[in-house]
Amino acid sequence: MKTIQFFLLLAFIAPFTAIAQTKATVTLHNTSALDRKETVISINWKSLLSSYSQIDTANFIVLNNSTKKQIPYQLEHHGNRAIQNLLVQVDLKAKSSLHLTIQKGKPEPFAVKTYARYVPERLDDFAWENDKIAFRAYGKALEKTEGDAYGYDVWVKRTDKLVLNDRYKRNDYHIDHGDGLDYYHVGHTLGAGNMAPYVKDTIRYSGNYHQWKILDNGPLRTTFQLTYDSWNAGGIPVKATKIISIDAGSQLNRIENTYTFEDKNPLAVVVGIIKREKAGVLSLNEQQGIMGYWEPIFDKEGTTGVASILTTPANAMWVTKEQLLTQTTVRSNEALVYYTGAVWDKAGKITSAKQWFNYLEHFNEELKNPLTISVKKY
Repeated sequence: MKTIQFFLLLAFIAPFTAIAQTKATVTLHNTSALDRKETVISINWKSLLSSYSQIDTANFIVLNNSTKKQIPYQLEHHGNRAIQNLLVQVDLKAKSSLHLTIQKGKPEPFAVKTYARYVPERLDDFAWENDKIAFRAYGKALEKTEGDAYGYDVWVKRTDKLVLNDRYKRNDYHIDHGDGLDYYHVGHTLGAGNMAPYVKDTIRYSGNYHQWKILDNGPLRTTFQLTYDSWNAGGIPVKATKIISIDAGSQLNRIENTYTFEDKNPLAVVVGIIKREKAGVLSLNEQQGIMGYWEPIFDKEGTTGVASILTTPANAMWVTKEQLLTQTTVRSNEALVYYTGAVWDKAGKITSAKQWFNYLEHFNEELKNPLTISVKKY
């Protein structure tokens, strides 16, 4: 009789257990005084599975509980076979919470907002973009040519559409065909926020990247890895790996640099931004690690703002004839994370130095005040 009762109990409980595993709720808490707009949030996939173990990765939706509408999402792998995170893009007011439901369903088509690719048809460029701005790094084929450059390049945009492929196909990206152009000059500088060792008071530039690997490619976050061969950094052999991520809605890239060298002592490195001959507007906040630059207007092309934000202490900031520089240190095989990016006034969102510097301060405060995330069974 006890055995029969036991099986009856299991039969009674099982349907409710199955129902409990068909949905999960995610609550995003913004405890700061900052409004978040177009923010991409990472939700740990393992924590989601613990509440919704039966989730079908090809057949689920994310709903905003307030609006009952679907919101865009991405399964982030970061170069692994297994899913690492669920990415969602949200707006969230200061001192508020947002409740999401994850459940079975057919996801609506959402716009792809980030993208990157290797460009062999243009001397090994590696280019990437989001719905705000675009960039490129120079590859092996450009080394020791007349057009070689050491830093990151900026391609300005005034559209939320992806433009890289069209621009390379036209092969006429120095002319604005209505969506922006490439008028940013890099030369023999760090350009728009590249980093290099700083040994014996000299920037020790590497060669261009020689290997690339895409870890994720949109729709909300694109991440890729660039690898640099060993070079002589003032008597110190150094190798570098750079993992770059760009999120939808952001003007800035997240860059994770790992330098490998034999010395046990920290290595001095600098982030640099090329300085123009004409006067622009500078903002050097050494205490916060924010280096901002609002360039002088460039003929009819408008004005570009460029910036970097360190997550490690800035040891010094200064301006040379050619560049704005921020110095910090890194140990061998330890990742150093910083942010760098750009904006164009003709995009119509940020149109002055004050607005650009305010954006950087807000971005930095968001880094210091991440959202708290809780996942529960429905």
